[in-house]
Amino acid sequence: MPDDDSAHPESAHLGSDRHDTAVYTHGHHDSVLRSHRWRTAANSAAYLLPELRPGRSVLDAGCGPGTLTADLAAAVAPGGRVTGVDAAAGVLDSARALAAERGLDNVRFATADVHALDLPDGAYDVVHAHQLLQHVGDPVGALRELRRVCAPGGVVAVRDADYAGMTWYPRVPALDDWLDLYRRVARANGGEPDAGRRLHVWARRAGFAPEDVTATSGTWCFRSAADRAWWSGLWAERTVASDYARLAVAGGHADEAELRRIADGWREWGADGDGWFSVLHGEVVCRVRP
Repeated sequence: MPDDDSAHPESAHLGSDRHDTAVYTHGHHDSVLRSHRWRTAANSAAYLLPELRPGRSVLDAGCGPGTLTADLAAAVAPGGRVTGVDAAAGVLDSARALAAERGLDNVRFATADVHALDLPDGAYDVVHAHQLLQHVGDPVGALRELRRVCAPGGVVAVRDADYAGMTWYPRVPALDDWLDLYRRVARANGGEPDAGRRLHVWARRAGFAPEDVTATSGTWCFRSAADRAWWSGLWAERTVASDYARLAVAGGHADEAELRRIADGWREWGADGDGWFSVLHGEVVCRVRP
């Protein structure tokens, strides 16, 4: 069975008195978690897979419900170990259940603030964060902290979406409004929705030498009828029922009628047989010099 925090009281909370100043825009509504649970190492961390091998230790920061974490744990077995951390304690119950279901005995989970991890210097060979830096108040500071807990000779790998780089067909005016609204809400919450294009710059500001940073990009593409129905459906629901919807209204960025109109636009796009949507991601692999 996976390690349980009750057996590791020192690791049940890997944070300090310092806290992130940003608000997580999406929250943990089921429409959000459905997309998180869809993520795998193959579709969301292919750029990192060459760095994973049996025996390596991995920190997965911002692990959410743990599907990626579980894949990383399988990739470093036998002999490797993985720690998944997230600021939201509740979502870690799902992560633990998934690890148990897969029979993984080399992974444990704990709550933590990525800006101040209660972990020793150089504790992990690989430090990974997926869709995390776009949501934090100090992405450069978070990267410095991820670098601190990475062992000499190891790598820090981060991947984030770039909302301004997303594109779709056919044009649905409500989706243009969605993109504008989402970016305004995310920035009002202290995040940076166009993080993908900035990762290599943030890495250099965090202390990595330019020659030690490899920057690439990757995409998710939703084209089949099933993909369109899934992607449009979760965004239509997220637009009216998630924390993002609540924050959009509370912040004066939109009213409920506008949110319903945008949700209808998502459904219109999803029902179009010619529909196509591409999500751009920036990726960096940053090497820690021995």
